[in-house]
Parts: sequence; structure tokens; C-alpha cells
Amino acid sequence: MTSQRILVVGASGLIGGAVAELLERQGHEVVRASRSSGERVDLTDEASIAALYERVTADGPLHAVVAATGNVPFAPAAELTVADYRAGLLDKALGQIALVVHGVPLLAERGTFTLTSGILSHSPVPTGAAASAANGAVDGFVRAHAATLPGGARINAVSPNVLAEAEGYHSSFPGFLPVPAADVAATYLRSVEGVETGQVLSV
Repeated sequence: MTSQRILVVGASGLIGGAVAELLERQGHEVVRASRSSGERVDLTDEASIAALYERVTADGPLHAVVAATGNVPFAPAAELTVADYRAGLLDKALGQIALVVHGVPLLAERGTFTLTSGILSHSPVPTGAAASAANGAVDGFVRAHAATLPGGARINAVSPNVLAEAEGYHSSFPGFLPVPAADVAATYLRSVEGVETGQVLSV
């Protein structure tokens, strides 16, 4: 596989860190970005996204963009407010959508976007309604947007189960079988180096 220059947003997190490390082992040049380290970005702020792209494309084109990010509130449905749903959609769904919208004109020909949704889009849990809404929005965007991308670009979403390493969340996912971050990272690699587009890749 030819080496690619890949932006990984959310690289300070469990999934993003595992993805960045795997891509580097594959010989790709990884540009790490997050709210707290590397290239700084806030996906709830379009100006922050535009500034990120301006900085990282100054050193050369991007062949792929990976978004392993998105915060959503977890609480019983009766306790969730409209503001909670709005916050989850703004951060996880609209933030990733904005990353694609701003990135399309800057992506190298036949480049890829890989976003993150999650198992709760189709397998809900009692405290996950806000996450289900945000994940479903990401999945729908990916399926609809795949046919509109120029220059042979591709877009997919990775939809992971709860992570084995995220033990603090296991009680919120009764009966779910946690998956290792390394297995999840491999699915991002499949999206970046493969040929699929418009797919929600479950792991």
C-alpha cells in the first residue's frame, strides 16, 4: 500500500490512539489532532475546523481523514433534556459532518473519510438514547453522502461495540460483548486502505 498522509482527529482517545498507531505501523504519515494534544481542534466550532485544515494542509495534501471522536451524555431517557440531545448531536454528529464538509475541497483525489458512530444506532441501551440519536445521524449522513463525493473520494463509518478497555462503560451495556481497541482500529484500516464506500462497518 502506498504511504498516505492521514489526519486522525481524536488521536488522544482510546480508539483514536489505537488507530493512529496502527496506521503508522502500516507506513502512513499520521497527523494527530484532538481537543487536548497534537494539532488542537474543537469539532463544535467550524472556525476551529477550518483553522486545523489550513495548518495541516500547508505541509502537503491529505489522503485520508479519520474522525474517532464525539461526546454524548448517558442518562436514563426520562432524565435527558432537549439540551442533552442537542449537545450530543452537535458534538458527535454535526462535528464529524462539519469535518467532512470542510475537508472535501482539500482532500487528495480518491481520498477517504472515516467517521465514528456506534452500536447504539441499532442496539439501544437504557441510558443511551442520546448516543443512539447521534450515531444514527452519522450513519445516515455516510450512506447519503457517499454518492456525492467528487474525485473518487470514499466515506465510511466505523460502528464499534463498547470497548474492552473502557471498563467504566460496561455496566451501561448489559449483555454486550466488549471488543478490544485493536480490533476496532483494524476496521478503520479497512476503510482507509480498502475500496468500500457508503458503508457502516460494525465491529
